[in-house]
Amino acid sequence: MSTVTLRLPDEKHSRLKALARSRKVSVNKLLEEIATIALALHDAETRFKAMAARGNPARALRLLGKADRMGRAKKS
Repeated sequence: MSTVTLRLPDEKHSRLKALARSRKVSVNKLLEEIATIALALHDAETRFKAMAARGNPARALRLLGKADRMGRAKKS
């Protein structure tokens, strides 16, 4: 496991501590979870771009529609 030093403005650090406290996790765990989400989003974007490059616009539009429906369902 690696150690990373992160410099943040005091206000942002305070807000992250409060968020972590509200989720009953450490700031370290919260940042690890945020990093996992960022990497998952990056991987999804990379996969989408690879599919788009293969030239199947209909499939890409179906995936976008599915993502939109899933996003709307989570908001309800």
